Amino acid sequence: MNPGVEIDADRIATAVRARPSIAGLHSGRFGEIATLLRGRRVPGIRIRDDEIIIGVVGRYPATAVEISDDVLVAVGQVDRPVRVRIGDIAPPAAEDPGTTPEPQLPVPLP
Repeated sequence: MNPGVEIDADRIATAVRARPSIAGLHSGRFGEIATLLRGRRVPGIRIRDDEIIIGVVGRYPATAVEISDDVLVAVGQVDRPVRVRIGDIAPPAAEDPGTTPEPQLPVPLP
């Protein structure tokens, strides 16, 4: 992006959520990663003059590097550094959303 061009937090949030290694956005332990807009907030995206911080929930089995790379691809070229904070890791996505996984029975101890 060119300097002086406004960065759209909603566009970034939508693009990041669409990546395969991302389960969702994460606003941090105290909700500090957010962009405040008129009458609402965009959790998980904090746009500052000197950087952009994006908090995410990664999707297992993606590594931290894969998650970070996915976020950077989603954001694209911007005029400031992008920092990625991984707040949690979610289980793998179900292969067929119409099915539910079978419950795991506890293994009896000898």
